[in-house]
Amino acid sequence: MKISTKGRYGLTIMMELAAKFGEGPTSLKSIAEKNQLSEHYLEQLIAPLRNAGLVKSIRGAYGGYILANEPSGVTAGDIIRVLEGPISPVDFTEEDDPAKRQLWLRIRDSIAEVLDSTTLKDLITYQEHDELDNYMFYI
Repeated sequence: MKISTKGRYGLTIMMELAAKFGEGPTSLKSIAEKNQLSEHYLEQLIAPLRNAGLVKSIRGAYGGYILANEPSGVTAGDIIRVLEGPISPVDFTEEDDPAKRQLWLRIRDSIAEVLDSTTLKDLITYQEHDELDNYMFYI
């Protein structure tokens, strides 16, 4: 399964809103400028996110968008499904070989498990660690 720019940029929007959660609305213009993305394209992505109840729009001079729920309550899977549709590595039919069909189902379920267990809070608090941090050296 390849995540398109819709899913990737949608995740960017949601991470930006999560990072500003509780601080008031964030404009798409500021998200677009910060991430060097097309504001027009982000406008197309925010509508399905709003319709799905993941974000709320705030009107007015200081308006913009806010998350509808806390960052810990929104998963990457929620966002990807809204923007990309069902998670499936291939389109398979009932006529497929049973072994291959089972493989596709296992791949789909593994991808879904990762996406559904990763929240916006996880993404905005992620810190890269040097691999050496994971090892202890004794002299």
